[in-house]
Amino acid sequence: MNITLKQVEYFIALVGERNFGRAAAMMNISQPALSVQIKELEDRLGAQLVERQSRDVVPTPFGRMILDHCYAIQNDVRALEEAARWRGGVTGQLALGLIPTIAPYVVTDVIAALRASDLNLELQIHEGKTETLIAQLRSGVIDAAVVALPIPLAGFHFDPLFDDHFLLAGSQRRLMDVPEQVLPDQLGDAQMILLEDGHCLTDQALEVCGRDKNHAQINLGAASMATLTQLVGAGFGLTLMPEIAAPFEVSGRDAVHLRRFTGVEPKRHIGLLRRETSLDGDWGSDLSRVLSDAGQAAVARARASF
Repeated sequence: MNITLKQVEYFIALVGERNFGRAAAMMNISQPALSVQIKELEDRLGAQLVERQSRDVVPTPFGRMILDHCYAIQNDVRALEEAARWRGGVTGQLALGLIPTIAPYVVTDVIAALRASDLNLELQIHEGKTETLIAQLRSGVIDAAVVALPIPLAGFHFDPLFDDHFLLAGSQRRLMDVPEQVLPDQLGDAQMILLEDGHCLTDQALEVCGRDKNHAQINLGAASMATLTQLVGAGFGLTLMPEIAAPFEVSGRDAVHLRRFTGVEPKRHIGLLRRETSLDGDWGSDLSRVLSDAGQAAVARARASF
């Protein structure tokens, strides 16, 4: 019996999950069936791939070497599939990931831009936190992701799309305690409320303000920008709001006021992340151009509003 691609995928899943049951559920097969496939792979290769411990599965030294080959095979197969799917230009189905602090504010523009361009795409949108999108990108669930720096770039290619500035948002009473001319790191002991841990926007805001998650005046309590805006409007604290989100989140909410920072305004860098193995052809460059135009148009409208 020859080694199959399924066996390669099963082995990668088993090492990743470190458990036969979880790996089997991930691959949508039964645990006994997975065990049989791994055993057949070991028999074919002539050596043990994993140590079967009571509550853990650990790759053997030989297994780690084989794992590298399996990753290479998986990447080559993805590249082959993408080359076939994108032949003759950017056509077919595109699975695009976007982080939650970008998706609601550009998705309409992105869809309109794709329809107006010569990119014949059936678009699937996947919204998720950066960590989730990177995992989906690695596994091939999505083709590309719109994310904000900083991110781990090993194995990925990043195309800059646009910059999104931060505005200081708060109730009128809260902002009265802040000097008119202020830098992000001069907010003193002002109470800050941010998105819950795991959002890249939270990490960016903390860095801009020169604080960390353990600061006494930091509250990581909101699960979405909509909730964050309501809490800010109710006077629970100040926050850093992405400029691109302001027209959507603040419009019609008289309780939320915005102020620009003095001097060079803090900003985040938004770009398109792709696997390095998917760089053959020009579909990524064409997609980046369309996304960049849509994003910059959204930023321009937001900037004109405040």
